[in-house]
Amino acid sequence: MNKTRFRLLVFFMSLSLIGIILVQLYWINISFKNGEEQFKSDVQRLMNKVSLKLESEEKENFYRLYFHIKDSVGHVPNQADFANYLYKGNIRERNNIIYSDIVTQSYKEELEIIDNASVSKNNSLTENSGENGMTIDAVKQSMNNAKKENEKRESLKIQLLFEYYNEGRPIESRISEESLVRTLKAEMEGSGIDTYFEYVVYKDGLATKMQSKGFSFNESHYGITLFSGNSGVGDKPDYRLNVSFPNKQKYILTKLLGITSLSIVFTLIIIIAYLSAINQLIKQKQISEIKTDFINNMTHEFKTPIATINLALDAIKNPKILGDTEKVQRYLQMIREENKRMHSQVENVLQISKLDRKELDLTKDQADIHDIIEDAIEHVHLIIEAREGQLTRHFHATRTTVLLNDVHFTNVIVNILDNAIKYSEGVPEIDVYTENVKDFVLIKITDKGLGMSKNTQKRIFEKFYREHTGDLHNVKGHGLGLAYVKRIIDDHNCHIYVESEKGKGSTFIIKMPLIN
Repeated sequence: MNKTRFRLLVFFMSLSLIGIILVQLYWINISFKNGEEQFKSDVQRLMNKVSLKLESEEKENFYRLYFHIKDSVGHVPNQADFANYLYKGNIRERNNIIYSDIVTQSYKEELEIIDNASVSKNNSLTENSGENGMTIDAVKQSMNNAKKENEKRESLKIQLLFEYYNEGRPIESRISEESLVRTLKAEMEGSGIDTYFEYVVYKDGLATKMQSKGFSFNESHYGITLFSGNSGVGDKPDYRLNVSFPNKQKYILTKLLGITSLSIVFTLIIIIAYLSAINQLIKQKQISEIKTDFINNMTHEFKTPIATINLALDAIKNPKILGDTEKVQRYLQMIREENKRMHSQVENVLQISKLDRKELDLTKDQADIHDIIEDAIEHVHLIIEAREGQLTRHFHATRTTVLLNDVHFTNVIVNILDNAIKYSEGVPEIDVYTENVKDFVLIKITDKGLGMSKNTQKRIFEKFYREHTGDLHNVKGHGLGLAYVKRIIDDHNCHIYVESEKGKGSTFIIKMPLIN
């Protein structure tokens, strides 16, 4: 995949992810607004029910009082009967009720209208029955109609008395605060609204004593008119119940918590999956490039020994060389060395593969770290001499007994020394240090070669990684040596670090636990 296509793929995937997140946020916002509208509708509905229940409760109380007075005085009670009863019984009610002349006169006029209409109708019925000679059934029907009219007239009288009776009463006398709170709570429970509320009752725009301590006007308050069904005379006071919900936002969010949480969780999963996919794409792209470099390097590494072997074989076939035993042995030695070199490269690849599959069995034994280092130095001694280099030992460690696999750990030191030689442009100058730090032994291998950049230092232990040097391939290798070193070091419960500066050489530090 070329860079342009890769960037376009990442761009469109990112755009899609952003779109999904925005859509999720949009739907969460819509759900919240719908929740607010539903809450408003539920509250308005329950407040209507509260208003009706309070009016119904007030009428029930009035009717009980009405029929009690009716039984006491022996006739349909009037306003004066109510006043006399209240004066004898409830002083608080007596003090709160004021009957004006206007109200009393209006009440009497309305009663006279009702009575006159009833009398007129009764007289008309009597006259018609006498003149027209009505039958007994017709008279009975007329009597029933008259009875219904009387009941209707009494009902109208009761309604007028109820309205005039309540005209001057304060809200505290008409309903109790306990009843108001109880009714509100019951209706809220029935509507499924479980949140804290505050309330106040206003009379003609002014707050009455019937209110909770924490009420305040805000955008989460709702109001309804109380006793709107009563139509009295004169200027009837306007009572209004206001209820506020301080925790409305929290309550609505709690209601949406389930679906919102699922939406957030799934969105996070998508984001994590997206980032993981992008990371894998980048890694795969890097691995593809590294593998390409690895194949090119391996091809280059194998071409030289194969060409050397072919030349040596051609030389041996020559009749002149075939008779010269010394030259034949020399060419055979060359073939053996080149074959050994290719075998070593293949073995490195196989060892890394076994380490990846955890199939490499490392048997560890007690050993002296100085002996292991000396053995490794012996392996590279001839190469250093061939390049007229110098390796200096600085063995300062006094405790050197460690637990390791001598073969593989020797290979670790050899790989690091081999890199120090390869990346030294001129004559190799290598220093090997050992020292004790608490219960550890530190091994430091320092060279004065090309050095490494900060980015390279972070990645040198990655498999197949080699520092990019343009089109130059002055240093042979396939990026497996230090990857092998890191795997073996980790398997020995050790740590390896690198300190380097471009153009000033590198220092590899191995921290290894001692056997106490």
